[in-house]
Amino acid sequence: MNTTKPDILTILDTRILPGESKEVNFDVANLHTSSPVNVPVIIERAKKPGPVVLFTAGIHGDEVNGVEIVRQLIAKGLNKPKCGTIICIPVINVFGFINLKREFPDGRDLNRVFPGSVDGSLASRVAHKLINEIVPYVDYIIDFHTGGSGRFNAPQIRIVKEHKELNDLAKVFAAPFVLYSKNLNKSFRNTCYKLGKPMLLFEGGKSFHIDESVTNAGVNGAKRLLSHFGMLNIKYKAKPSKKETVFINESRWIRAHFSGMFRASIPISSQVKKGDVLGHITDPYGKLNHEVKATNSGFIINVNEAPIVYQGDALFHISKKLKR
Repeated sequence: MNTTKPDILTILDTRILPGESKEVNFDVANLHTSSPVNVPVIIERAKKPGPVVLFTAGIHGDEVNGVEIVRQLIAKGLNKPKCGTIICIPVINVFGFINLKREFPDGRDLNRVFPGSVDGSLASRVAHKLINEIVPYVDYIIDFHTGGSGRFNAPQIRIVKEHKELNDLAKVFAAPFVLYSKNLNKSFRNTCYKLGKPMLLFEGGKSFHIDESVTNAGVNGAKRLLSHFGMLNIKYKAKPSKKETVFINESRWIRAHFSGMFRASIPISSQVKKGDVLGHITDPYGKLNHEVKATNSGFIINVNEAPIVYQGDALFHISKKLKR
């Protein structure tokens, strides 16, 4: 990939010279009160040329742990590169973030409307602006997400199979797990894939929650990537992961056979054997005590932390086949 960029980088109609720091606004629409909504895009350029790396979070407004990871990158000065350019967008879906909702005010999931349209819905216009006014100028993208409501994801990178560069970058990031998964139609990841822009999608934690271990995994992975690109500021060191990354070819959900009160009895990231008891479903009257058991041996990469579940609800995400 060509990492030599022109001296002047123009993003959102703003010129950023080598060695400059700029905060530009990613504006699409005002609130219904006519109050402006500013979505800050924080750009740091080194004097020395190099790759352009984009860190994004908050595509879903309730996924605050991803926002916290990008916030820490900025607050700690990790976004000030030794070479090249780092662009940070901590909250893409600021409308959802304001209202603590996953979707946009129009009810649409931003991650299902890419590449968007200049005259489409509000979510579609945001997607279009991101894809047309920022993504063309970047070389690599790291997009931070969390699990859904009540479902806690172990820190993991999601990529497609049979893509050598993404596999190599995932090894460098060194999250506890790498889950091979297909690109979803009209997602940010799929659109960037079609544009030839390598993206690592990070998942960790759950919505409306900030977890220190997940945050650390995201920040440390970002440091390793920046070090790999020669961009990490000399004030910082990227420490190798203490554990080897587990690459997962196939996984499945273990679902509830009964409705009731649910309690998991094993921690996230545990390695279990087929038949191990993972949790219990009970009823309020002391008559039901159902053991939820592992359907196969593997690693637990997601745990449902909801206290009440219904028959058919996903309780545990377990690896099925590992990459050898």
